[in-house]
Amino acid sequence: MALWIALMGIGKPADLIVGGLAALLACKVSLWLMPPNTQSINLLQLALFFPHFLWQSVLSGWDVARRALDPKLPLRTGIIQYPITYPAGYLRNTFASITSLLPGSVPCGESTQHLEYHTLDTTIDVCASLKNEERLLAPVLKDERANE
Repeated sequence: MALWIALMGIGKPADLIVGGLAALLACKVSLWLMPPNTQSINLLQLALFFPHFLWQSVLSGWDVARRALDPKLPLRTGIIQYPITYPAGYLRNTFASITSLLPGSVPCGESTQHLEYHTLDTTIDVCASLKNEERLLAPVLKDERANE
């Protein structure tokens, strides 16, 4: 609603009432379509993880640029399967999104127990890198059901 007011300006009071009702209805529908879950992110641990995430992003960009600009184009592409411990849903999707910035790998599919990654170099142990990321993300990504 704030975006709507910023774009359209404050018009007639009736417009604000209709906009407010539309915003409330949108919130109600969003909660109905995707109810709050018991999974959470530890913000302090996220802040501690952030420098590592930035560094991995820089390394990833550098690796792709280096391979693209190398006249020999050193690619040994392939698909690997990584056994994932996160359940399907929010935590697994967050893990896949974060690990998409690992050098030379992109999540491209999943099964009940694996994430599939397309990798630029199959001679690199991508699974070891993913295992390390999972270990580093464990304090950040929490599944509250595990505490019940």
